Amino acid sequence: MGRIEAAMDNIAATLSKGLAVAALSLLTLAGCNNQNKYQPPPVADVTVVKSQQRKVTLYSELTGATAAFNKVDLVARVQGFLEKIGYKDGAKVNKGDLLFKIQPNDYQIALTIAKAAQEQQEALLVQADADLKRKQELVARQSSSVASLDESRAKRDSTYAALAQAKGQVEQAQRNLEYTTIVAPFDGIVSARLADAGAFVGASGPTKLATIVQVDPIYVNFNVDEQQVLRVRQRLSDLGVTIRQLGPIPVEIGLQTEEGYQHSGKIDYIAPEIDRNTGTLPVRAVLDNKNTLFLPGLFVRVRIPIEHDAEAVLAPDIALGTAQQGQYLLVVNDKNIVEERRVEVGDLIDGGLRVIKLGLKPDERVIVGGLQRAVPGNLVNPIEGAATAMQDNP
Repeated sequence: MGRIEAAMDNIAATLSKGLAVAALSLLTLAGCNNQNKYQPPPVADVTVVKSQQRKVTLYSELTGATAAFNKVDLVARVQGFLEKIGYKDGAKVNKGDLLFKIQPNDYQIALTIAKAAQEQQEALLVQADADLKRKQELVARQSSSVASLDESRAKRDSTYAALAQAKGQVEQAQRNLEYTTIVAPFDGIVSARLADAGAFVGASGPTKLATIVQVDPIYVNFNVDEQQVLRVRQRLSDLGVTIRQLGPIPVEIGLQTEEGYQHSGKIDYIAPEIDRNTGTLPVRAVLDNKNTLFLPGLFVRVRIPIEHDAEAVLAPDIALGTAQQGQYLLVVNDKNIVEERRVEVGDLIDGGLRVIKLGLKPDERVIVGGLQRAVPGNLVNPIEGAATAMQDNP
């Protein structure tokens, strides 16, 4: 009996240990289930800025090209040996500076001969006048025939004509002599010479020697779309004014490498008709270029005002996104849910704000930071911020 009791005790102890292990296992599994239970992610923080509504100036942004204010080819209008070059290639010159000198000797001689011929005809005219007067007196006394008087008058008139011809030859010779000296017609920059000193020029017609370009001020040529022209004209008609009554129209210019529009000018020419080939209206502006920042032939950005004090809804430009369907903004609604808004945009104005024509109302909360965490349809935690910085860091 003692052995049987000992065996029963061993079995009871073994069962107790098994039950304890099972209970411990159940508790462990229960604890693991509590830890693996799905926990929703925390609500994402996003930075928002309220859209604005205020009066702005609306612009038309165009592309233009610079052009020289004046540009002239310098040519040799008379033939001869090029005696002197009075400038360095690419140098700035002033109006009246000597640029080229053609050997003047032959033209000085021709002028001297022409002046002598003129003096000769002047002397002959004095003689012809005196002879005519004598014949008139003789005919009055009936001491000479009328035919002799007519002959004297014809000789006097012929001498007049010869004198006029001699004066023209003097003027021509004087002009040819002046053509031997080529001076700058205006302030500008002269291109590299196309003929060297000692070269014979003007042999078979005018010979191009160089080109002078005036770049201060400088022109900017651009074209305005036909529909923009019609809108502007309608706007002026609504206001009851004409373009002339508006006075000088300001223009803002920006180089391709610059931010914004740092240079200003004024429109000085508007074509009288639309170009039928392009459907645009050619327009020209003029601006100062004293530091020679602009060179002829550069492509530039042009901005002209088309409407002042226009009511507009504005949103930060950095908040705009682009998809296949167009541009959009992410907006937080009154339930803090992200919405995607398709928008139609307008001008970019100062301060990094963009005009929103359609798709946005004033005082709506536009997401400008945390855009990567802003998923349409999700709940977010909006934080008021500035429109000048994006906060897309995770």
